[in-house]
Amino acid sequence: MNSGFCNRTSAKFFPLQVKFSRQVLALFCVIAAIAVYFLNPFGVSHQAALVIAFATLMIGLWVTEALPMPVVALLPLILFPLFGIAPIGPTAAAYANPVIFLFMGGFMLGLAIEKWNLHRRIALNIVRLTGTSGDRIILGFIISTGAISMWLSNTATTMMMFPIALSVVKVMEENHAGKKGMANFAMSIMIAIALASNFGGVATIIGTPPNVAYAGFYNKRYNETIAFADWLILCLPLSLLLMGILYLVMVKWL
Repeated sequence: MNSGFCNRTSAKFFPLQVKFSRQVLALFCVIAAIAVYFLNPFGVSHQAALVIAFATLMIGLWVTEALPMPVVALLPLILFPLFGIAPIGPTAAAYANPVIFLFMGGFMLGLAIEKWNLHRRIALNIVRLTGTSGDRIILGFIISTGAISMWLSNTATTMMMFPIALSVVKVMEENHAGKKGMANFAMSIMIAIALASNFGGVATIIGTPPNVAYAGFYNKRYNETIAFADWLILCLPLSLLLMGILYLVMVKWL
């Protein structure tokens, strides 16, 4: 009876405790931002010190998750005009940068692929086409992971492929129990997925966020736009070469 009472009491008051702790974290972030502004460790101007303080506040709120991440991302829309750092027009215009919409398009594509299990179909069909021997299964996962990572972020691709690889490894271990090399096979397929997602992300401009960031920097620095096709022509051969080397390393040395 006492145990049940304690459980009900904890369940009743736990949300209040979580809410209170987030309030404390948010207050701590505000105090840290104010301290950074008044200490001004870099000796910069008033407006620059405000920007550093707001950056400290936003980073703290993101790290502690005291506020939802999208809410924190929109704080400059309020803080910059309020403290005279920048007018609302230029501040809002930064949120309409083409790079932002490119990110959004990639995320939407990833959500659609995940919703309809397209990544699973691609992976299983490629593995079926390449064959069922250990080396060919690794090749199939390298190809499928690289192909998916061309259009999705590397982390998302790895997370999608990981459970598929685990199920394949489990089946292989059941069918080839006690055979030499099974431990190396499991290790190879996991390493192959992690690296192939990075190599595949090199191929397209939306394959990984750093590509998009670099394209935006290049456009701002040199006033030239990197076309999707130009990036693909330049980087796809490099991506294929890296995945080929990865396959050779996985099957020859592991």
